Amino acid sequence: MRNRTTLLFVAVLISVLVALPVISGCAEEAAAPEAEKVVTFLSLGDYTGPIAGLNVPADTGVGDFFKDLNEKGGINGDIRVNFIGVDTRYDTARGVSAYKRYRTETNLLVVNAISTPFGKAIMPMTAKDKVVQLAPGDGEAQAHIGWVFPWGVCYQNAMGASLDFIMVDWKKKGESGTPKVGYLCWDSAYGREPLRGGAEYAEKLGITLLEPEFFPTGALDHSVWLQRIADAGANYCLIGGVDPTPTNILRDAYNLGLTKTIQFCDTTFWGPAEAVGIPLHPEACEGAWVNSYYLRGAEGWDHPLAQIGYKYHGQGLRDQFPPNYVSGMVWGIVFEEGVKRAVEAVGYENIDGEAIKAAYESLTGLDLSQGIVGPCTYSPTNREGADVTKIYQVQNGKNVDISGWLKVPDCVGMHDWSE
Repeated sequence: MRNRTTLLFVAVLISVLVALPVISGCAEEAAAPEAEKVVTFLSLGDYTGPIAGLNVPADTGVGDFFKDLNEKGGINGDIRVNFIGVDTRYDTARGVSAYKRYRTETNLLVVNAISTPFGKAIMPMTAKDKVVQLAPGDGEAQAHIGWVFPWGVCYQNAMGASLDFIMVDWKKKGESGTPKVGYLCWDSAYGREPLRGGAEYAEKLGITLLEPEFFPTGALDHSVWLQRIADAGANYCLIGGVDPTPTNILRDAYNLGLTKTIQFCDTTFWGPAEAVGIPLHPEACEGAWVNSYYLRGAEGWDHPLAQIGYKYHGQGLRDQFPPNYVSGMVWGIVFEEGVKRAVEAVGYENIDGEAIKAAYESLTGLDLSQGIVGPCTYSPTNREGADVTKIYQVQNGKNVDISGWLKVPDCVGMHDWSE
């Protein structure tokens, strides 16, 4: 079993490394002469660190989207996108250094900070430079409206949706009272973010949220923390981290016999994926829930935009990557529409961060992604990219939608952000 797991992990790692030239080469390939019209999208990514299994597909997706767009002439047929992807290895110092290096690129309009910790570190710089910053799901950006726009649902609001779904499931089972819910995630700013509002929402629902457990990002075994959650009487357990971390948590829970007594739910979108963690530990993942604000499984790969991926990588892409490849394209779709609106408002010669910020704020209610995520909810008073999410369940090794789109509660608004 250990040899089989090792071989599967190596296979996944190889598929990730194979994709790296696609990303790292985008900046050089897309760079345009000064005489041409050009706008820059900077991704401070992670291609060889702890979240590479999902960030490589996403950045490959957005890179391919821009490549396809440029082949058609670019935005409005004449504005080329300069996509720069940088491997920060999920390291805050590298992320800050990379931003400082590329902040003077021609018409740098958007920087995508793939990490919550270094995303927070560069917030003062992007605000000073007037560069729109994208973020994974940080509620702080929603609480303090500024230059940071989360990709989709904020982490704490997603946690609220998970808790709502738990309550529905609890009642369906005919249980009385309210359940006990554990929480297990990375010992990082990201790992604590869902609780800043999510904990308050649990209290509102009357749910007993057990003492949160946090573990180092590189932890190889999670049995100690899982056993504490089990000993406290958990009926459900919310988990986080980026696959294969959530899958490894389930592996350890399975080995302890806990998956038979506790319903596990990845609540931060990056849980068990069909081309990353699930093949490594299929028995352990079976039955687990995954909260996702974007389409997963067959729903993702059957989406029309996936055809761009097949165009560049063939049908094998579906086995190589999870649908984060398709969801990554949403960053490009929103960027394209933002640039179009900014050019219409001020002209290409005057395009800048202020114009892009105003353009992003005008996207309210538009289904730009054609259903990959919910309608855009950006506005002058809202930074959350979407306000709906889904609960998937791992069934026979596949992510299957078991909830339909769920409106998320406003957990961000329940937290005291003056702390």
